[in-house]
Amino acid sequence: MAEYYAKSNNSLNFEVTNSDKLIGTLSYKNWFKFNAIIDIAAYKSYQVEPKGFWGTTIELKDGEKVLLKFRMNWNGEIIVQTYFDGVKESYVFKHRGIFKESFVLTDKIGSELVIMKPNFKWNLMGNEYQMITSDTFENLSNKEVLMMISLHCANYYMSMMSAAIV
Repeated sequence: MAEYYAKSNNSLNFEVTNSDKLIGTLSYKNWFKFNAIIDIAAYKSYQVEPKGFWGTTIELKDGEKVLLKFRMNWNGEIIVQTYFDGVKESYVFKHRGIFKESFVLTDKIGSELVIMKPNFKWNLMGNEYQMITSDTFENLSNKEVLMMISLHCANYYMSMMSAAIV
């Protein structure tokens, strides 16, 4: 089990740390788009881009190679499919609770891998997150990418729900 923090200084850029060690950054190009860049601790950079006419499927790419896709289904869960090393895996990212709000990333059998607790910052008009991971998650070979995409999923979920209310 480990504890990570995602902090933002302007709601467009997030830094994820563990014990003050930088794990990665998530940088949005602008406020109303889901395009982003994920940098994993100074050794790898990925592009996050919406696809399709409505942009409802989001892809994570390494150059032109798609490594991950996610989309929100009809009940508000986000289905994440990864293609790391040619192996397809599926995960579910979902919102829990109203008063003790959190997000959770589960594997295909429902085991909790990451629990994310948002903390709304009025001065930033956005969220920061505490992320608690399971031992199973800590042993995944691409855990940093999954953690960063979980952060993107949380922001995506908040955006989609805000748009639905307006």
